[in-house]
Amino acid sequence: METRVDVAVIGLGAMGSATLYQLAKRGVKAIGIERYAAPHALGSSHGETRITRQAVGEGPDYVPLVLASHRIWRELEAATGASLLNACGTLIMSPRDNKALHHGMPDFVSRSIKSATAFDIPHEVIDSAEIARRFPQFVGLSGREWACYEPGGGYVRPEACIEAQLDRARALGAEIRSNTVVQSVAQEAGGVRIVTDQGVILADRAVVSAGSWCADLLGGPFERLLTVTRQLLHWYEIEDVSAYGAASSPVFIWMHGERETDYFYGFPPSVGDPRLKVATEQYATSTTPYAMDREVAPEESAAMYRDHVQGRLAGVTPRVAKAAACLYTVTPDRRFIIDRHPEQDRITVISACSGHGFKHSAGIGEAVAQSVAEGRSDVDLAPFSIARFRQA
Repeated sequence: METRVDVAVIGLGAMGSATLYQLAKRGVKAIGIERYAAPHALGSSHGETRITRQAVGEGPDYVPLVLASHRIWRELEAATGASLLNACGTLIMSPRDNKALHHGMPDFVSRSIKSATAFDIPHEVIDSAEIARRFPQFVGLSGREWACYEPGGGYVRPEACIEAQLDRARALGAEIRSNTVVQSVAQEAGGVRIVTDQGVILADRAVVSAGSWCADLLGGPFERLLTVTRQLLHWYEIEDVSAYGAASSPVFIWMHGERETDYFYGFPPSVGDPRLKVATEQYATSTTPYAMDREVAPEESAAMYRDHVQGRLAGVTPRVAKAAACLYTVTPDRRFIIDRHPEQDRITVISACSGHGFKHSAGIGEAVAQSVAEGRSDVDLAPFSIARFRQA
């Protein structure tokens, strides 16, 4: 059986769900294909909360994407009644002389401040004494810290965002095929042929947003450029939840040492929830979505607590309420790929969001849908071209 559509979107996580929704919104006959049933906990787009910050330290190229994402999530909230974006504030802090890389970038607090200034994003620059006064839950300060505090930042709910976009896409006429494995995707005369375990789909164009499965599906040059890493999320029990009240409990990113691994981030607990979620990142060990150990060992949570949480967060105990694993797909420069396939121009690839992609996903979906359906986009996607690797 063959199905014919204008655009097929392969992978319905953060990027695919956003793209399918935006295509359907534009009246495009589109189909979304997902190997599981989105949202799910087997890829990169789960874990209850994901950081969003508009003062993007990774570089000014990203800021228009996250600004668009905030607008779209508020529009979706108004249309669906779902709660997607909690602007509880973000606090990005490090020792003032810290040169450790974060997402491949040095001087991350300074870079965040520059982005905020350049785009008129409300923010404050505060020192260690002010951090301690305003946010007493941070107890392990050295006295040398400074921070960029962005009151409009916070977190989004990834599962709810994906579900809202897929629901709207379906309501606007898109077809969704869950539990369908794409076996091959290739451009042929006049279109793209997608072979799945449920039949063949013929599309005028395709968008591949399959996350950690992208390299396996697309082959070269993506096999060379994309690396998959296992990341861990931990929820610890809190003895005194009142220390994390809504008025003084932002999302935080805390760089506390000179190595890239001397870093962790966390989220305030929801009302009535006696857990605090924290995580760090690692890029030293690679895996595949097929081989990854999805169980988090007790000693992994114990190490996270010992190396990062203990002595830095008031009232957080070593008792683990929950732990989970997820996947990052990263490029050599830790930046995104949003571009047409270099050898198959009817296939657009959204990949390698490198651990900082969800905040941009709704805006990326809009920009890619515009590009595919209209031949242009409001956001300049050239900085995310795969050509930069050929020039290196």
